[in-house]
Amino acid sequence: MTTTISTTRRTIEADELELFGAEIDAIKRSTLAKVGEADAKYIHRVVKAVRYTELLGRGFLFLGIFPPFWLLGTLLLAVSKILENMELGHNVMHGQYDFMNDPELNGKSYEWDIVATGDSWRRTHNYQHHTYTNIRGMDDDIGYGILRLFPEQRWRPFYLLQPIYAVVFAVLFQWGVAIQELELGKMFSGTKTKQETKDDFAPMAHKMRYQLLKDYVFFPLLAGPFFLSVFTGNLVANLIRNLWTYMIIFCGHFTADVELFPKTVLKNESRGHWCQRQLRGSSNMTGSKFFHILSGNLSHQIEHHLFPTIPAWRYAELSVQVQAACKKYNQPYNTGSLPRQFGQVIGRILRHAFPSKRVRKKQLQRT
Repeated sequence: MTTTISTTRRTIEADELELFGAEIDAIKRSTLAKVGEADAKYIHRVVKAVRYTELLGRGFLFLGIFPPFWLLGTLLLAVSKILENMELGHNVMHGQYDFMNDPELNGKSYEWDIVATGDSWRRTHNYQHHTYTNIRGMDDDIGYGILRLFPEQRWRPFYLLQPIYAVVFAVLFQWGVAIQELELGKMFSGTKTKQETKDDFAPMAHKMRYQLLKDYVFFPLLAGPFFLSVFTGNLVANLIRNLWTYMIIFCGHFTADVELFPKTVLKNESRGHWCQRQLRGSSNMTGSKFFHILSGNLSHQIEHHLFPTIPAWRYAELSVQVQAACKKYNQPYNTGSLPRQFGQVIGRILRHAFPSKRVRKKQLQRT
């Protein structure tokens, strides 16, 4: 009996697939063996960059009555928030720098600068998304419970307005991430009680209150007569951060060739199958080194899905090895420029707002 993985694009024998998985694991082991001082120096530079850009940004905003200072302060603060969320917070919370034994960079306790709690993110993202990547009914990151992005998702009239929802979601992205774990749909369907929802919301409410007071009360009041310029600067900096993170995350997960999987793929899923699922459920973006840093190196989403605990600044180097392995074993490697990938995301949002024929994904075929 021979097991094959079949799609309209490629066929690979099971023994080859396992060799592919073994090669990916070998790449992981060799890279982890290098992790150490260079990684510690890198993340400490990132921490300094976050702090200095925030300090300068807030400082310029205190002079924000003058438009050039307001613009510069807002942009610097936005860069600080992007760096903190993407290259620092997200990657630290994956445990990429736990080897340092630095309490400030501990993946289990790090708290980042958005309204979502670190604990909530570790549950919904680190565990749920990375364990069940693109598996329908198990990965809540598929459309975040708001958008229909695959034909396998059941269409409802609600989705006709999703081009509007998508824009609102992008503007308020940190809030969408924050309430994701509440699973409000379960409360409305009666499978989760209001008290359970209230209990889950309590830590989020505390974090939301802290973030709102910090950005929209404390720092504006500290500016005295320049309250409004600091308030608006913080508001726009948060908006820029939300739009950027939304774009990067969606480009890594919802381009044209990204696939959705049924729960049945988990049955007897081998290491090779798992690696292939990560490839088919991810896409990369090309760009400059600065672009990759601002994306938290999630511009290498394929490598992040394959190696979530390896320091992300190494993904560029890893991508060369992963692409070589993909070519060797006839596996897909989806990459493209940011405009190209985001154009495909927009295409998905528009196309699947309307009814479409639900298709059955090609699964593991055993003969």
